[in-house]
Amino acid sequence: MENINVKINGVNFEVPKTSTVMDACRVAGIDIPTLCYMKDVNAIGSCRVCVVEVKGARTLVASCVYPVADGMEISTNSQKVIESRKTTLELILSNHRMDCLTCLRNQNCELQKMAKDFGIQDIRFECDNDVPRIEDSEQHLVRDNSKCIICRRCVSICKNNQAVAVIGPNNRGFDTQISCAYDRNLDEVPCVSCGQCIAACPTAALTEKDHTEQVWQALDDPSKHVVIAAAPSIRVTLGECFGMPIGTNVEGKMVAAMRRLGFDGVFDLNTAADLTVMEEGPELLSRLNNGGKLPMTTSCCPGWIRYCEQFYPEFIPHVSSCKSPQQMYGAIMKTYYAKKMDIDPKDIYVVSVIPCTAKKFEVTRDGQSAVEGLHDIDAALTTRELARMISRAGIMFSELPDEGLDPAFGVYSGAGGIFGTTGGVMEAALRTVSELATGKPAPSIDFTDVRGLEGIKEASYTLGDREVKVAVASGLVNVRRLLDKIKAGEVHYDFIEMMACSGGCINGGGQPVQAAPLHKYNNLRALRSKPLYDQDKAMTLRKAHENPVIKEIYQEIGEPGGHTAHEWLHTTYTPRAKYKTD
Repeated sequence: MENINVKINGVNFEVPKTSTVMDACRVAGIDIPTLCYMKDVNAIGSCRVCVVEVKGARTLVASCVYPVADGMEISTNSQKVIESRKTTLELILSNHRMDCLTCLRNQNCELQKMAKDFGIQDIRFECDNDVPRIEDSEQHLVRDNSKCIICRRCVSICKNNQAVAVIGPNNRGFDTQISCAYDRNLDEVPCVSCGQCIAACPTAALTEKDHTEQVWQALDDPSKHVVIAAAPSIRVTLGECFGMPIGTNVEGKMVAAMRRLGFDGVFDLNTAADLTVMEEGPELLSRLNNGGKLPMTTSCCPGWIRYCEQFYPEFIPHVSSCKSPQQMYGAIMKTYYAKKMDIDPKDIYVVSVIPCTAKKFEVTRDGQSAVEGLHDIDAALTTRELARMISRAGIMFSELPDEGLDPAFGVYSGAGGIFGTTGGVMEAALRTVSELATGKPAPSIDFTDVRGLEGIKEASYTLGDREVKVAVASGLVNVRRLLDKIKAGEVHYDFIEMMACSGGCINGGGQPVQAAPLHKYNNLRALRSKPLYDQDKAMTLRKAHENPVIKEIYQEIGEPGGHTAHEWLHTTYTPRAKYKTD
């Protein structure tokens, strides 16, 4: 790549010719503040906080979109630049509800941090301290436009990454607000509950619907046996909420914290992931051998399922009938576990900790009740919600000892663990299916072709005497591209893993929100994925079908895909209208 020379704050630097001024400043070790910019997602220069001075330019320029030129002289901290940024921030704050002490994003708000960095203590402009404007029609999200700064990051994520595009700017000038077309509520449009807009929001204009109070009440109820299990990715993201390096595996401390919160059973959704493989593998083989609908697609991601039901209902017959690991865990807790512990299922309160706000919607779906009249899952908490519970309880997370999971549903394979990243579900399934198809150990269980963070990955494998073509798609814009190619007859696959969020669950809408500059530069997905593969590689138990807990469950309920398994662990899907009508 060709480089050019620029001068930044009086120092000469060599930077790629294709850089923006912001990119060039990063090379110089300078972070330019911004509220609207997101790497590879939103570069529109609208917030004007990122302005810098370029010699010869008539005005200050937006560094996130302004290209460098050979010999350019840039000043990032002149008095003119600083005063402009401060004035812009004051104007934003004058139209922002400032209840910072009671705000969910207190001390993790980009606007708050920036106001502190620039020493803003008084606002020169009239501030009406706007009243709350709440919209909470959906199961997963609360929107408060009194805290919205019109940065449009949520709009870009919803359209460009998620191919849903249900929100956008309405009205003009001071009346501009981000909302759905015709000011509809979210439950009236085809939102898929992925929560990527929440993760993109720099303030608390968008937050997950908090269910921690329900869990606190259950923990305080002596008649309830309260159990909890965390999804595979939580162990490598929870530590971020307590200042630990991105990608730190905190499984042992997480388990210790859950026990100190008062849960009666501390289990693992990794075990349920192994169970999912045991149901999904035979289903795939049955479709391959008996002429079932192909390609078969995975069903672990409720955001993808909802997207399919609303945008591609013709693909519903292709979706595996297996419940997601979350729902299988809940189903087993209220059937097999209830019988084993001699507890009435109605007295078992089942909590999951998940990286995905769509799981909050999933628990309310029809067909998610292994015991009639009871939801499989009673409360689905995001990583952020669990962190808030730990903090509220005064638990010193980073000082906790590492503790082990309860064995009743806490033994898992490496295959279950890699469910947390894109390609992991596919690889876990192939490890088992390859051996079920041949009846003997596979020469290798590392299916590396489906690893990596590319939006679409393809591979071919020999299962028995048959070549099977597989694909992995993450981020709904890539899911759409793949489905459109299949519909057009351009490609053919036998098995596809679909994930709504780019990178899979490690990048889910319920994961810790990283304040700037981390979200701008660091590859969070790679940093979070690596420890899952490292843990898998270090394990002796790496195949779902060799998990002793899973074997014990099937001794009780019969073979995978059998009558009882279908009643407890499988579900159905239905086309959904995109827009609610009266």
